[in-house]
Amino acid sequence: MCGIVGYIGSNEALPILLAGLRRLEYRGYDSAGVGVLANGGIELRRTAGKIDNLQALLDEEPLSEDEHKASIAHTRWATHGPPTTQNAHPHLDHTAEIACVHNGIIENSRQIRDQLERDGHTFSSETDSEVIPQLIKAFYEGDLVAAVAASMNRLEGAYGIAVISKDHPDEIIVARRGSPIVIGVGEGESIVASDVSAIVGHTAQVMFLEDDDIAVVKSDSVEVRSIDNVPIDRRVTEIDWDVGAIQKGGHEHFMLKEILEQPEALQNTIRGRLDHRQGTAILSGLNMGPVDLATVQRIVIAACGTSMHAGMVSEYFFEDLAAIPAEVEQAAEFRYRNPIIDHNTLVICISQSGETADTLAALREAQTKGAQVVGLCNVVGSTIAREAGRGIYLHAGPEIGVASTKAFTCQVTALLMMAMKFARTRRMTRSDGVALAEEIEKLPDFVQVVLDQAPRIEEISKRWSKSDDWFFIGRGCLYPVALEGALKLKEISYAHAEGYHAAELKHGPIALLQDDVPVVALANDVPGRSKTLANIQECRARHAPVIVTATEGDEEIESYAEDIIWIPRTHHFLTSVTTVIALQLLAYYIARERDCEIDQPRNLAKSVTVE
Repeated sequence: MCGIVGYIGSNEALPILLAGLRRLEYRGYDSAGVGVLANGGIELRRTAGKIDNLQALLDEEPLSEDEHKASIAHTRWATHGPPTTQNAHPHLDHTAEIACVHNGIIENSRQIRDQLERDGHTFSSETDSEVIPQLIKAFYEGDLVAAVAASMNRLEGAYGIAVISKDHPDEIIVARRGSPIVIGVGEGESIVASDVSAIVGHTAQVMFLEDDDIAVVKSDSVEVRSIDNVPIDRRVTEIDWDVGAIQKGGHEHFMLKEILEQPEALQNTIRGRLDHRQGTAILSGLNMGPVDLATVQRIVIAACGTSMHAGMVSEYFFEDLAAIPAEVEQAAEFRYRNPIIDHNTLVICISQSGETADTLAALREAQTKGAQVVGLCNVVGSTIAREAGRGIYLHAGPEIGVASTKAFTCQVTALLMMAMKFARTRRMTRSDGVALAEEIEKLPDFVQVVLDQAPRIEEISKRWSKSDDWFFIGRGCLYPVALEGALKLKEISYAHAEGYHAAELKHGPIALLQDDVPVVALANDVPGRSKTLANIQECRARHAPVIVTATEGDEEIESYAEDIIWIPRTHHFLTSVTTVIALQLLAYYIARERDCEIDQPRNLAKSVTVE
C-alpha cells in the first residue's frame, strides 16, 4: 500500500526518485523520504505529509553534490506508528550503514525487535519496518545478499523491500514476499519500484519478481536468486502504457479523467472478445473449452471492496444466464472459514491491481483445495494474474485515482461476457446470445449518453452537497450498484453513506430518514421496479428527499422524486454499468463541492497489499 522507488545508473537519481514517488503517491501519501549513497555513507531526507513536503525539505536541505550511487525512496501509508518524520522511510540500522524501504507488514516485528534490543540494537521509530535493516545488519558478514536472505527466513508477514548499503554502493538488493516489486531494465540504468507506473517513461522492459525472490540490481545487470541463494531466470516483459496514460491530461482530477475514459476503457475490454455469429464470448485467457465449461457446477467469487461489488453484480449474470449457482465471498474471510469447494467449483478472484493481499490468499486457498481458479485483473504481470495461470485482463489502462471507477465497469463487463460464454454451453440460445453480444458492443455508446449528462448531475450535486448522511437503495443487479454508489460517496466526500437492498430499508434504517437525509433510489426499468417505487414512497412519507435514476422514457417516475438522472434503455444487465457511472459523477461533484481531496482521500490507499 506504500510506494517504493529505487534507482541506480548514470543519470541524476533525485529527479527520477521524486518523479517516481509522485506517480506512486496514490499508494500512500502520509509521509515520504529518500536515501542516497554519498560521501561514503547514507544520507536521508524524510518528512511527514505528501511529496511536496519532501520536495520543500530537499530545497531547504539539499543532498550532497557528490555523485549518487544506489538510491531509494518511499511514500508511506501508515500501519505501525503515526505519519511522522521519525516513522517515515527509509529506515537505517543502528550503525547507519544499511538503509531499507518496505511495503507490507512484518507480523513478528515485536519479537524480532525485543531480541535485537537485547543484542544492543537501538531503534528510533515505532514502525515494524525498522526491524528489517536492523536484522540485516545483525546477519551481515560482508555478503549483503546472504544477510537479506537470512533476514527473510526470520520475517513473517508480507513485504517488498529495497536495501542499500554503504559497503555496496553499486547495487540495490530487492526482495518480495506477498508485496509486489518490479524492476525496469534500461540502457545503463535500472529502476526498482512497487508499481510499473513509476517506471513508465524510462523503459518499457520490466521484470516482475516472484515471492521469495531476491534480486541484485546494478546499473547494467539484474541477477535474481532464490531465498536459498540459487540463481533464477525471470523473463523481461514489455509494458504497453505510455506516460500520457498516467497524467491528468488537462482534467482537474485523475478520478474525473478516469470516469470520462470509460467508453474507451470498455471498448478495450470488449474489443475482439465477442463472437457475433455464434452469440458467445472469445476469452482465450480462460483456457477452457466447452467440456471444461460444462464441468463447472458452482462459481465462487472472491474479492474485496469495489471488486466485490462487481462480483455481486455478476452473481445475477451467472445464475440467470447460465443457471450456475454463484456466490460472492469477502476475500478476507474466504480462507479463514474453511470454504467448501472442490474440483467442480470455479473460483474467480477479482482485483484491479492483481496484488490485493486478501484476494491473493483466497486464490491460494482455492488452489490448495483443488478448485479451478481464474483471475480477473487489470495489471498485466500482477501476482494474481501470474499465480492464477488463466483469466481475463481488463485492459482498462492505469487507474491512478484511489476511488476505483473504470475498473469496476470493466470488471462487470468482463464478467458478463464470461457468463455469456458459460451460458452458451448450457441454456442460452444462439439468437439470445447474438442479441446480448450486440447490446454489449453498444455499451460504450450507452455510457457516453450518461457522461453527457454531467452538467445536470453537477447541478444535482450542488443542491445536496451539504448533506452528511445518505442512503442508496436498489434491487436485483442494481443492489450491488447501490452499495458501490454509497462506497464512492463515502470514500471521497467523507459523507456517511449506506447502501441497502431497497426491501431492507424498512427493516431498521428507515428510522434515520428525515428531510436532510437524501435517498438515491435506483428505479431503472429492471425486474423489481414496481417494488422500488413503493420503497421510494415510503422514503418520501418520512420527508426524505429522493434522487432517482430512471430509464429514459419513464413518464411515471417524475412524480416520485425531486431529481432524476436519466439512464438509456439497455438490456437490464447492462444497466448496472450505465447507472454506476451516474453515481460516480454524483460522488465526484459532491466531493468537489465539499472541497475534499478527491484523488488521495484521507486514510485510503490504492493497492491493499496487507491483510
